Amino acid sequence: MTALLMILLVVFFVVADLIVRTTTKRMAAAREQRERAAVLTSALRLDFASEAKSLKRAEVPGARARILAVDDEPVILDSFRKILVLAGFSVDTVESGPEALTLLRAHPYDFLFTDLKMPEMDGVEVVKAARHLRPDLDVVVITGYGTIESAVETMQFGAVDYAQKPFTEEELVNLAKRLLIKREARIAAQLRPAVRVVAPAMAESVAAGEYCVPGGAFVSPGHAWARIDPAGQVWTGLDDFARKALGTVERVELPAVGARVRRGEPLFTVRRGDQVARILAPLSGEVTQVNEELKRAARLVTESPYDRGWACLVRPADLAAELEGLRIGKPVVAWYQDEIARLRDELAAAGRPEWAWADLERRFFGPGVAVNAPVTGTVAAG
Repeated sequence: MTALLMILLVVFFVVADLIVRTTTKRMAAAREQRERAAVLTSALRLDFASEAKSLKRAEVPGARARILAVDDEPVILDSFRKILVLAGFSVDTVESGPEALTLLRAHPYDFLFTDLKMPEMDGVEVVKAARHLRPDLDVVVITGYGTIESAVETMQFGAVDYAQKPFTEEELVNLAKRLLIKREARIAAQLRPAVRVVAPAMAESVAAGEYCVPGGAFVSPGHAWARIDPAGQVWTGLDDFARKALGTVERVELPAVGARVRRGEPLFTVRRGDQVARILAPLSGEVTQVNEELKRAARLVTESPYDRGWACLVRPADLAAELEGLRIGKPVVAWYQDEIARLRDELAAAGRPEWAWADLERRFFGPGVAVNAPVTGTVAAG
């Protein structure tokens, strides 16, 4: 009986918590809508004639995006403001193309909605001028029945979409949300680091802000590369992600010729002062040659990572089986971008400009990473 009462109490508290959360969320949404409606009312009382004679502005706190709409029909602009402000967008509206272009020079709008048929300056001219002034701006053409073909034609001048009048509240909100999703995805893609597949020697001339992947070489989860030579042996070294994360290398400690290594165990070590990082073997096998030049010029491991800065030549023990744990080509590019983003995010979260090498080893290429980390997008040799 006691157990049943305990279960009922738990269920009661769970249901009560759910009701409270749902009610709180609804109250917050209702409050947000009231605040947006208040913005609409106050905006109409303000005078923005100094910026544009017909300008009406509605600024929403924490807006999803900022929109400028231009149409020679005030009733259409009133609909734009009401619908989009209540949906969480800040909206400026004007009644002529020249006014819109003046505002574009002064404010960081995300979207421009322009009517196609307007006196003085039509939508096509507005699109052309807007794209010239603000290449980053997304422009949408508003068109009436019978002019859809003309609206579509404006896309060759830079418009990204069109809205047909008369539109419903749902249609306009959905269009704005769709445009916002596309814009955010595009910006996110532009912010992703540039990663290129290059010939080994080209890594030396790649810009500091770019990352390069060696063409024809495999890359391990521990950030070591492996390139198969015609005799079936494997050249190895430090990849571009690791060299940029580490920075200057003062000393390289290489294994002895004849040493046997296992995949995922330390192959060679790099040092700078008291900083130490161990680079894991991408494949198991016997070390048949080491780059003696690195002992005299350790900088080569980062200056020329895929060419003069190679570290070891290994005779693989089971090449066919272990290649499945490595990446090559496009999968490396996608993985690099994820790794770079992870590095930046973790540094930002920690409020640090760079990681100590011990942290880098543990987080990105340290013991256990190459052995235990799941590998996706692998490509077999060939």
